[in-house]
This record gives sequence, C-alpha cells and structure tokens, in this order.
Amino acid sequence: MDTKLLEQLAVITAEEQEILDGRNDIDRDIYMQEQGSTINSRKLLSSGKLITIRPHTRFIHFPEHTHDYVEVIYMCSGETTHIVNGKEIKLEQGDLLFLNQSATHEVCRAGERDIAVNFIVLPEFFTAPLSMIGEEETPLRKFLIDCLCGRNSGAGYLYFDVSEVKPIQNLLENLLWILIQDTPNKRKMSQMTMALLFMQLLGHTETLSTDDQGDAVVWQVLRYVESNYMGGSFAELTEQLHYDPSWLSREIKRKTGKTYTQLIQEKRLAQAAFLLRNTDRNVSDIAIAVGYENISYFHRIFADAYGKSPKHYRVQERTLF
Repeated sequence: MDTKLLEQLAVITAEEQEILDGRNDIDRDIYMQEQGSTINSRKLLSSGKLITIRPHTRFIHFPEHTHDYVEVIYMCSGETTHIVNGKEIKLEQGDLLFLNQSATHEVCRAGERDIAVNFIVLPEFFTAPLSMIGEEETPLRKFLIDCLCGRNSGAGYLYFDVSEVKPIQNLLENLLWILIQDTPNKRKMSQMTMALLFMQLLGHTETLSTDDQGDAVVWQVLRYVESNYMGGSFAELTEQLHYDPSWLSREIKRKTGKTYTQLIQEKRLAQAAFLLRNTDRNVSDIAIAVGYENISYFHRIFADAYGKSPKHYRVQERTLF
C-alpha cells in the first residue's frame, strides 16, 4: 500500500487517544442509539451518503454487535481477529471480509500497526455495481442480493484471502483514495471501482470462505463451473465432490433455480460476451474458445440469451463506449 495513504490511516484518532489514556470500553455514542447493540449507519454516514470509510478502532476489544448496513473490512497492515456468527476469522494484510446486516460481529484488540479500514455501505449502493457484473449465478452476487433484500437466510459473511492478488489490492487502494479525497463524481467513481473489484473477486472464488454451510455444496459447484466451463462435465464434478448424481442435480436446482447445464451455458455465454466486447477475435473462434464447436448452435443460444446475434451484440456494445 502507498506509504502516504497508510500513514494517513494510521493516525491515532481522538477516540483511540481516550482509550490509550485509560478508557476501558468503546464510546457507544459514536456508534449506537441509546439501547441495543446495533451500530447505526446514521451515526457514521453523512446525510445523503451511501458509503464512507473509517479506520477500525484499535487498542480495545470491540464487543459483539450487529450493523444496520453492509460492512466491508479491508486489512491494510498487520492483522486482526474477528468473531463472526461465532466463528473466529483472522484477517491478515490484504484480506477482505464482507458482513451482511444480520451477522453478529466481535473484534479482538488490535495494536498500533494493525490497521484495518471499515467500509460502511448502505445496501442500495450496490445496485449499480450489481447491474454491471451481469446475471451469472455466483456466491458474491447471491450475497449482494440477499443484502439488498434484507434476507437473513443466506451467508452472514464472505471472506476473501486475496492478499496475493495484485489487481484486487490496487482496486481497493484506488477505492480508498476516492473516498478519502474530495473526488468529483465520488459516488459514481466509487460504484464503478466497486464493480471492477467484484469482477476481479468473481475470478478468484477459490479464495472464498463463508459460513453458509447450507449452500456449501452449491458453492463448490459454482467454483467448479467457474474453472471448468469449457470442458468440465457433470460426471467429473460428482466424482470430485463424491455426491450421488441425482441428489446433486436436485440440490443445484433447488438452491440456484437452474440446472447444471444451464449454469455451464450461462458461464460460457457470459465469457463469450466478454470476449466480444473486449477483443477482435472472430465469432467462430470465440465460440470454440468458450466450449462450443457447433457454431450454428452457439449463434442460436447467444441470440436467445442476449436478444441479438453475437455480431450485433459486439457492434452495439462498442457503440455505447
């Protein structure tokens, strides 16, 4: 991380100075209403804002609480230990943790060089980034939709061990600069940067952990689809996961509303659309690259999914930009 940015985030706050001077509990007036243990977004967000950041308060144990917003925690330096829905999660430099509104959260005492940034995000902020990442079924997309709809039945958290993924680290640093500085069009820029961050995270589902054990099997399926959409098979998947094919087929349909074949096709077509937008490869080469040797079939299903032929899709998308 940029040294100047890290130094700015490491400055001891007035709250932290009180703790160093002998205060032995958090100042509830900063975070909460008179009663309860829910951190209130109106305490932390200026009127009209959908997102802000604040460094995590160090030098003290932060007791169990919930949030009425989505919290995203980025570990800039050092490490912190979090207890989310009863599970201990150790964040190290570069790690990223998403918490939904229903998650119970507790943070162990952090030292001076243990610098984490909390993104305080109202769910509606994610509407624009969500629209940019498409309709493809992924754990991250499901989590965001659950947050937008206020559902408590899905994952309480998503933990990404992405410290070694440089594009993700760069995007997070850019997002911090946008929010710290008085950047023109701050909301639009932060939403676009968040969308790019989501796209990168979608390509690194192998780094993802969650507490949603009910969906754990389906998330394994989605990870397999992400990595093997070109040549993977349902038989290979069931062999890898050691599940009965009939049971797994029903479970995929029950959890996603789609069949394995539909998930594969959705991923292939999404990748084809990406290649059409961003490369000059001809349509036949793209069809083969995403797993379709029958070019006529590819044309037909692409048109069914996107409402236009691959060629017209490319022309229209490039005209928009």
